[in-house]
Amino acid sequence: MDYTPIIGMEIHVELATASKMFCGCKNDPFHAEKPNIYTCPVCLGMPGGLPVPNKKAIEWTLALGLALGCTINTLSKFDRKNYFYPDLAKGYQISQYDIPFCVHGIVHLEGFDDVRIRRVHLEEDTGKLQHATVDGEKVTLIDFNRSGVPLVEIVTEPDIRSAQQAKAFLKKLHQIVRYLKISGADMEKGSMRLEPNISIGKQKAENGGRIEERDLPNYKVEVKNINSFNFVKKAIEYEIERQKEILEKGEIPKQETRGFVEALGSTVSQRSKETAEDYRYFPDPDIPPIVLSKDSVEILRKGLPELPDAKKERFIKAYALSDYDASLLTESIDKAEYFEGAVALSEGNDTYKEITPKMIANHIINKKTDGTTISPADLLHTIQKTIVANDICDEEIKKAVEKIISSNEKAVNDYKGGKTGVIMFLLGQVKRELQGKGDAESIKKELLKFIK
Repeated sequence: MDYTPIIGMEIHVELATASKMFCGCKNDPFHAEKPNIYTCPVCLGMPGGLPVPNKKAIEWTLALGLALGCTINTLSKFDRKNYFYPDLAKGYQISQYDIPFCVHGIVHLEGFDDVRIRRVHLEEDTGKLQHATVDGEKVTLIDFNRSGVPLVEIVTEPDIRSAQQAKAFLKKLHQIVRYLKISGADMEKGSMRLEPNISIGKQKAENGGRIEERDLPNYKVEVKNINSFNFVKKAIEYEIERQKEILEKGEIPKQETRGFVEALGSTVSQRSKETAEDYRYFPDPDIPPIVLSKDSVEILRKGLPELPDAKKERFIKAYALSDYDASLLTESIDKAEYFEGAVALSEGNDTYKEITPKMIANHIINKKTDGTTISPADLLHTIQKTIVANDICDEEIKKAVEKIISSNEKAVNDYKGGKTGVIMFLLGQVKRELQGKGDAESIKKELLKFIK
């Protein structure tokens, strides 16, 4: 029986603000010298501690929503999400429920259908549990340095139809977050956590991979806290096969939360999945509703940086780059800025007048240049030395090619007989004859001209 995977994603991203979401404690859980040093009565949930929302965290959440094409709710609020767990000191999490900051966005993907964004909302992170052995006894310790860190959650519609599409979407979202410079989005550290919701049905996906809400299966399985694009892909592939086997038996998969076991490449049951009613949401009485003016939203919109797709298109047009080269140069904001820094340095400088943006792009891509260790000036100097080293007239190349062809008759016949790899041997012989000078592409063209 043919089944259609129906996948939605929930992604949590810790924002890199200076202070926490609702208090003035330092937001730096990954570099804290020891546990529980960045805490106060507010993030420890002590009586009398009153939360004050972090303005910068709200602005960054709105910026992310705008970058994802969302509509911004000019009236929003914070809610209390009630549940008991040791890493949540006050017994509830301040989050958003029915009126989030951002709704109805979309992410465009190359080679896949678009993925709609249902909501982007802001909440606080929890503490971190650490399992240890103390005095011979197994215990669970809690580090509250992370408790109260601003946490933005991105929730998609169930528009994803394959593990490959899920991975492509997550990489695109990660790229946008990094371009906005609102988070390091380091998955190994846990500042970006990935949670697919997976079910499968007999319904066929139409209209851009979409399935109507009324046609969705009556269950879904959430796989929690995955920290790698590849692991998400593997978890989804495993779940699709696991759920197919259950459905083939005439049974319905249990609605539950599962974890991904990296070593086994499989998921394991953790607990039954909660519904919104289980959390008993209600507006946080300590935080007034957030009212945004249209002007303030427009200021944020105009302040957005150039995003990956726009930057890629500009690189193609402005620097005559291929789609492939432009994609590689814009895959990270650091690499894109490094490339443009080198281009800007070369322009109007007589020393580097022969260096084109294409040469700079080729060197960065082919040599895998590390912009953290090699400055744009050093990069240009290296390229310039290569140009000087390859500076040789066409006549010299032609003479060298003629000599090598005449003295390597067997290699030439092998090439004509279909062994095209021989051309690299001949090219190497010409380079040796020229003592390393000459551009490889020019030599190859000259060789092919003579051989034919």
